Amino acid sequence: MDRFDAITAFVAVARAGGFSAASRALGLPVANVSRKVALLEEALGVRLFVRTTRHVALTDGGRRYLETCSRVIDALREADEDVSGEYREPKGDLVITAPLGFGQQHLQPVVHEFLRAYAQVNVHLQLADRVLPLVEEHVDCALRIGTLADSSLVARELGAIRVVVCAAPAYLEARGTPLDLSALAAHDGISWTGLGLHKTWTFTLRQGDRFTEQQVPVPVRLATSTPESALQAAIAGLGLVQATSYQVAPHVAAGRLVPLLVAHDSAPLPVNLVYPSKRLIPLKLREFLDFAAPRLEQRLAEVEAVMGGR
Repeated sequence: MDRFDAITAFVAVARAGGFSAASRALGLPVANVSRKVALLEEALGVRLFVRTTRHVALTDGGRRYLETCSRVIDALREADEDVSGEYREPKGDLVITAPLGFGQQHLQPVVHEFLRAYAQVNVHLQLADRVLPLVEEHVDCALRIGTLADSSLVARELGAIRVVVCAAPAYLEARGTPLDLSALAAHDGISWTGLGLHKTWTFTLRQGDRFTEQQVPVPVRLATSTPESALQAAIAGLGLVQATSYQVAPHVAAGRLVPLLVAHDSAPLPVNLVYPSKRLIPLKLREFLDFAAPRLEQRLAEVEAVMGGR
């Protein structure tokens, strides 16, 4: 038995969640992958997987072994990349992920600039409103909004955004401007599912440097599935909308929307570029971080300036 081949097969099965997916990733028949793992289990005297007809799960011993083997394989991959020159010049594929709305509005233009500047780097940009696990999904870098849960990631803070309330000037002229949260009961709301906004909206009460949240019932006139359609409805004068500061800033700058109840904007939500902690960082990633960070910082600063720097 080639021990390294067997360990590689084991890690592939664990990461892929099954033998069939691992065999496709390795380019080997399923039977070969299964045999390598079986021989490894026999050599160790330990079951690494619990197998059923439809499911494969790691045993406790398998999880511990995976953690150690993953470090070894990643270290060898880093060594190979170092020798191949990936750490001497920016080249190769770069996988980046970000939330859909922020990615389209702010990250994608920066990526376009980066590609024009670095001809040997290819970018796979995954825009999705879900948090992708970086190591498991082989993601090089992620843009994250909000408090970071994974302390194993290296973070580069870019700025912050807020959740705000806006309405069109025509709506406010016709219905009046709400001056406090109790006035919202007399207004029409526009809700979108991305923020989970339906019959109640979340507002912030500030006490010095502390923030507490308050749920306020808001009569919803229109519920939609995307922030873009909710904002268009607000611009058309159909009601109040609650959205992120970066989403409304262009419309506020153009006079299409007016910020309301600014004392109850959400607490700042930090925006970070994060990447897995490694001893060696590929030059393509380092160059992207140095290129993108100041440009994204500037974009977030411009959003804050439009929204009044609150």
